[in-house]
Amino acid sequence: MLEVRGLAADYGDVRALWDVSLEVRRGEIVALIGPNGAGKTTLMHAIAGLHRPSAGSIVFEGASLHMLLAHRVVEQGVVLVPEGRHIFPSMRVIENLEIGAFAARARPERARTLTWVFDVFPILAERRNQLAGTLSGGQQQMLAIGRALMGLPRLLLLDEPSLGLAPLVIRDIFGVLQAVNQRGLTILLVEQNARMALQLADRGYILEQGNVVGEGSGAQLLADVGVQRAYLGYVGAS
Repeated sequence: MLEVRGLAADYGDVRALWDVSLEVRRGEIVALIGPNGAGKTTLMHAIAGLHRPSAGSIVFEGASLHMLLAHRVVEQGVVLVPEGRHIFPSMRVIENLEIGAFAARARPERARTLTWVFDVFPILAERRNQLAGTLSGGQQQMLAIGRALMGLPRLLLLDEPSLGLAPLVIRDIFGVLQAVNQRGLTILLVEQNARMALQLADRGYILEQGNVVGEGSGAQLLADVGVQRAYLGYVGAS
């Protein structure tokens, strides 16, 4: 479904990604883990059309994305939930959600999709007329995900969805991601909570210093001693 091949990306004279290749198959949840500064957000921004790569290719369902502007990438069905949520705090919840359906392919389905989003996140239905900036951090993350779902993504990109949230809220959000995946939505997930991400994911990649240094199923990476030591905070029994 998504193929990234030999991707490089720079910020001025600083190279953030060197030679990144990965794939996401239809219906999967794929987790991308790695230390801060590894290039994970740069990769997500490159896929979403927010950062132009300096080399390599990004192909989604046979169409090249790496030269498209961000709104054209959304039209292809690739939607990003950015790190830090970036909702519109002075607008109501319902207005934030409706903005998510700006793409031409999503507008005709806006009412139906809104009903689905309210089913997924009942708290957003309850607070539809509340200013988004007055929501809790967890509710704002739900709103950011709901806004992305309004765009009818075929591939949902999530950048650090658990950042700054309480454990119970994280559990609820990961439960929602599992549920929407079971309905057929493909997900590429960047996540600081490596254990939860790999437990959820079908497969995972490890990104360090702008390079993919490991990959495998979620179970394989969870059982890997190097991953345990570097990202899970323990080393399993030998």
